[in-house]
Amino acid sequence: MELKDVAAGSDNGLVVIPCLNEEGCIAAVIENVLRDPAADKLLIIVADGGSTDRTPEIVSKFAARAQNVRLISNPLRIQSAGVNHAARQYGKGQQWLIRMDAHAEYPEAFVSQLISEARRTRASSVVVAMKSLGNGCFQQAAATAQNTILGAGGSPHRRNGAEGFVDHGHHALFDMREFLALNGYDETQSHNEDAEFDCRLMGAGGRIWLTRAIRIGYYPRARPDELYFQYRNYGRGRATTILRHRARPKLRQLLPAAVAPSAALLLATPLFGVAALPCALWLAVCLVFGASLGLRERKRCAFASGFAAIVMHLGWSIGFWSAFLNGAINGRWRHPIVESTQ
Repeated sequence: MELKDVAAGSDNGLVVIPCLNEEGCIAAVIENVLRDPAADKLLIIVADGGSTDRTPEIVSKFAARAQNVRLISNPLRIQSAGVNHAARQYGKGQQWLIRMDAHAEYPEAFVSQLISEARRTRASSVVVAMKSLGNGCFQQAAATAQNTILGAGGSPHRRNGAEGFVDHGHHALFDMREFLALNGYDETQSHNEDAEFDCRLMGAGGRIWLTRAIRIGYYPRARPDELYFQYRNYGRGRATTILRHRARPKLRQLLPAAVAPSAALLLATPLFGVAALPCALWLAVCLVFGASLGLRERKRCAFASGFAAIVMHLGWSIGFWSAFLNGAINGRWRHPIVESTQ
């Protein structure tokens, strides 16, 4: 299927905010959109995955006073399903689909800037750079690691650099017709659904523009166990995407993938002492790199960034190999459906 270029037309947009228990930050995200210069052309849908806190109440109050704010249910709970459901139900007649995450900080006129970038570049999708932020000490440590090659592996949207067309980035805007033509996200993937979609989008002739005019703030998990499980899910998602599209892993994926095997080699140390070297080298690199970040940032909590990186690497690697081996051996994966639903 060959996708069409973004055509001139209406600037009407559908803003989808998938969320779950985000009472502390959902109001700020909605207010950001309502202040946007393009607000009168936007329909804001909050897709709630069954929040048990005050999130639905907060959103309902916005909906009561703003006709373009609506709260819908997302029974499948995951973000991909929430975005898809909103796009299919409310996307007709909308030029743009904008995805916003409840646990992020957005600059003023975020949506307007995205639309401007899409118009300027005629891209199928506009992705944005992001910088991790932290409040508590461990969250600051995780954020420090994520803002460097230690935690992000050199991903273009995680570092400074030139703007341009890329193969993946942090999702922000899509041409609605192209998103729906590809059936949106694959809802069988709870994580890495963005990279999986980008594979299909580029395969269909779409183009992804990484803008440097916009940068969002992201808050990582605040506890080691939460960060571990998040990255384990990331690893699973990446392995599934690689299997489905028979893609070649990049170096920034191969390096963390080697962590779990190096840790497993520790079992052989009673027989071969040298078996401990790969794991010891990895730990040393993380801790020394983390210490250097602490010195550079001159922040006490930043010294723990090496430990945060260890948690992320280990979780990602275990998730990657569990999904990769399961999929490769048992064939429990499928090629996503890309036929048009129009």
